[in-house]
Amino acid sequence: MERDNLQIQAEKGSDAVEPPAISPDGLTSSTASFGDRLNSPCTGANLREALFASARWLEQHTDAINALNVFPVPDGDTGTNMTRTMEAAIKEVELSSKPEDTAELVGKRLAYGALMGARGNSGVILSQVLRGFAEGLQGKTTFNALDLAHALTKAREMAYRAVIKPVEGTMLTVVREAAEAAEEAAKENDSVLYVLTCAVEAAKESVARTPTLLPALRDAGVVDAGGHGCFVMLEGALKHLRGEELVKHGLSEVEKARPKFEVSPDDDHAAEDSFGYCTNFIMYASQPIIFEEVRDKLVEMGQSAVIVGDHTMVKVHIHSEDPGKILSYATSLGSLGQIKLDNMQTQHEEAFQNKHSAGANHDLADMSEAGSTGSDLTVSVIAVAAGEGLAQAFKNFGANYVVQGGQTMNPSTQDLLKAVKKVPSQWVIILPNNKNIVMVAQQIGSLTDKQVVVVPTATIPQGIAALSRFNYEADLSENAANMQAALGDVRTGEVTRAVRTATVNGISVTDGQWIGLIDDQLSLATESKEDTVWQLLEKMEAAKRDLLTFYYGQDVSEPEAQTLLAQVQARYPSQSVELILGGQPHYHYIISVE
Repeated sequence: MERDNLQIQAEKGSDAVEPPAISPDGLTSSTASFGDRLNSPCTGANLREALFASARWLEQHTDAINALNVFPVPDGDTGTNMTRTMEAAIKEVELSSKPEDTAELVGKRLAYGALMGARGNSGVILSQVLRGFAEGLQGKTTFNALDLAHALTKAREMAYRAVIKPVEGTMLTVVREAAEAAEEAAKENDSVLYVLTCAVEAAKESVARTPTLLPALRDAGVVDAGGHGCFVMLEGALKHLRGEELVKHGLSEVEKARPKFEVSPDDDHAAEDSFGYCTNFIMYASQPIIFEEVRDKLVEMGQSAVIVGDHTMVKVHIHSEDPGKILSYATSLGSLGQIKLDNMQTQHEEAFQNKHSAGANHDLADMSEAGSTGSDLTVSVIAVAAGEGLAQAFKNFGANYVVQGGQTMNPSTQDLLKAVKKVPSQWVIILPNNKNIVMVAQQIGSLTDKQVVVVPTATIPQGIAALSRFNYEADLSENAANMQAALGDVRTGEVTRAVRTATVNGISVTDGQWIGLIDDQLSLATESKEDTVWQLLEKMEAAKRDLLTFYYGQDVSEPEAQTLLAQVQARYPSQSVELILGGQPHYHYIISVE
């Protein structure tokens, strides 16, 4: 592979094997004898076998794909999320599978399983890729080279629709360029093997180019992890079709690269929405619409948009300074129902003046316990947290249901959907409490008749702060607005160990060092846990805040945590300091500063 554009000089391992020469029809010397079978239409059974091979090959590359991630903290990594999403899809394909299954039926099962099992942002995007692929096989009992190219094109289209602001240099680019190569190949040769071979080669080259499109990847000296995952999946199917062994031998040149760069601030942590009007309504189309075009138009008109629906109906939640423009556009398409406008500036000011006291929180916990199974509950809140202590903390603050999940164990779409079905009310708020779970949570609204709003909490303290604004007498939109306004009132510190050597934000980190994060950004690296805590508190200006809360994890003993509590109280005598058993994995301390 040409590597100049990656600025990586990794050497090939002794076990690296050059791919066999490919003839114009896509055959190699070892598969030429397959001849007619490979150039004949593929059945549903053939597709199922290729998908199984794709999933197996992806699973073998999971750790290598994870290692391409640049951030040195334990996380629900790209490889893991893509693999688990694909596993869920394959499991659905296996259910009630029969030799006579059509390509269309296999595709439908694949798409449904992927959607329900999607984990993390990369998993959600992958589920849409598979959904598009399945749509491309609609009406097909078998499929030929042109059909395969068409299915890959539909996969490309669906992937781009899934992301409101597509970014090139990611898995989207790899899927697009593979599909474009497939289209051209199908014009040249009516061979499924040839088309797939060309798609794989294009994907491979596309992955190598991702650093030229994303400066962060270029500076890191790595390729996009999600894009590499897509290439691996296509390669697995091709290997199966060629009859090659699906056994991984060492790391490829791409996978030997390791991050070594400064991370730019995550787009997810951009400035909060300005206050304005929280606008909610349902638009019933007077004639069929193109949902994606309507969604994109609405997204341009505001922020924090949650828009779901189809060609006949669109449910809208959006923040905007000018709701009239939004409503005018919607009425030009059809009739409106359940219209609700809330002035978030007024709500923010009222919420600030009436902030819950400790007694109010106690009352809230009592109401939660009493109402958690009652059918008269107006709005239910679902939180995601890892660790029994954190789960109990959310329940104490009023959450009706806690889904176990977080770093390294992102819940699937199905996990969250089950929770939504279990809570008693028709209005539901989800607190993902992890930036890598937000996108999964945002899929739920389109899968249920209930009205679901995601308050995009990225950390545990943000989730607790949001719950402190919950009002049982308020409706869905008012609660969601108040809870989102609370996110700016809290800062989050996290103490953990680095899992790889890297340079991030100008900070050199060695594998195994103690590191501190502030609001999900790496801020410091030290040689001791205690130093990490003190430096985090100083950087978060704890002395200027009112409340410091420490959630200690499963790797911290209670005596150790109590000792730290006493030391913090001595150093910060003017602040209220609380200690809570979180029981969370990986993070020894999660610190909330309010």
